[in-house]
Amino acid sequence: MKGTPSRLVLTSHCIVTPEGPVDGWLSVKGGVIDGLGPGRPPAVSSNDEVLHLSGRLLPGFIDLHVHGAGGASFDDGAAQIHDAVAVHRSHGTTGTLVSLVTAPLSDLRIAIAAAGAAAAADPRILGLHLEGPFLSPDRAGVHEPTALIHPTPAAVDQLLEAGEGRIRAVTVAPELPGGAAAVRQLVVARVHAAIGHSDAGYDVARAAFDDGADLVTHAFNAMRPLHHRDPAIVGAAADAGDVVLEVINDGVHLHPGTVRLLQTLAPDRIALITDAMAAAGGSDGCYHLGRAEVSVEAGVARLTSGPAVGAIAGSTLTMDAALRHAVCEVGVDLTAAAAAASTVPARLLGLDGSIGALAVGLRADVVVMDDDLAIEAVLLDGAWADDRRPRTRQD
Repeated sequence: MKGTPSRLVLTSHCIVTPEGPVDGWLSVKGGVIDGLGPGRPPAVSSNDEVLHLSGRLLPGFIDLHVHGAGGASFDDGAAQIHDAVAVHRSHGTTGTLVSLVTAPLSDLRIAIAAAGAAAAADPRILGLHLEGPFLSPDRAGVHEPTALIHPTPAAVDQLLEAGEGRIRAVTVAPELPGGAAAVRQLVVARVHAAIGHSDAGYDVARAAFDDGADLVTHAFNAMRPLHHRDPAIVGAAADAGDVVLEVINDGVHLHPGTVRLLQTLAPDRIALITDAMAAAGGSDGCYHLGRAEVSVEAGVARLTSGPAVGAIAGSTLTMDAALRHAVCEVGVDLTAAAAAASTVPARLLGLDGSIGALAVGLRADVVVMDDDLAIEAVLLDGAWADDRRPRTRQD
């Protein structure tokens, strides 16, 4: 083949589209999916590169909630963010919200500025998520209790101004003094108000969703549990109808039956996330998450300092493993699992017109997985990431 191919054409026995798997072909031109259909690709020219893949094609994953990987933490500056994002990208994450943990406002503003610089340099960083400091001390988890504050209009403004328009979500406990007003302030600022690290009951949570909050931070974790006389945050989110629920699907944070329950309560509104800390993609050992000391044993991260010693401290999950666990252990249909890893988060961020699915006209962010749902290669804007190329077959 001479010159640069005009199109890249991929064939696969399983192309996961929003309508379901297709045994057929997908073509890419100019970084965009320009064709997709069953059977053999039509009108292939001598200048097209055609690859007959042995694996499955899924849309690139979008992680709404992640703190680091590969020994690097998002709270430690732009260089560390770059390194951690690269680790997750190798596991199929083609879009990332950089999540920052609670810190004093002055420190948090510095971390926000660094994360904003990283986002400016990498369009695959889709923005920032602030997981704190407006959290309940009763549901603080890994977050430094002394740095937690009640939300005030001034504090919210300080953080949004530091983000220079790149903050996409802020987690708030709505039962705090000023919590309900903070939700409304974020919604007016076109920032997603996420409810989490909260002891709110059903009525308070439902009022927050009615005021425009549209996301639940890691559903069931670090919040009042669902009770038959008070279904709390999860029940309120299910009833609200348009709220996305984050799910840490690692088999540690949630029982598979709980994930199935969430899928039943809120179909098409589940977003798989990693909530991964620096140990993701690395080995067991000692790490930090914010100011907290964390020990990782058998892939499970737990606090070794502060008032909540022994509590789960984020995860070591990657998005490919979250999807694989959803299909193989929870029993979620592959199409629904792909939607939870890609389409639902893209829709929440208002990006479903450009990413989040395998469909004509969308960006060619494609994850190639084998039949065991292990990563083979990642396509970014029509180019193979990390020089990895997928396995091919002979027709």
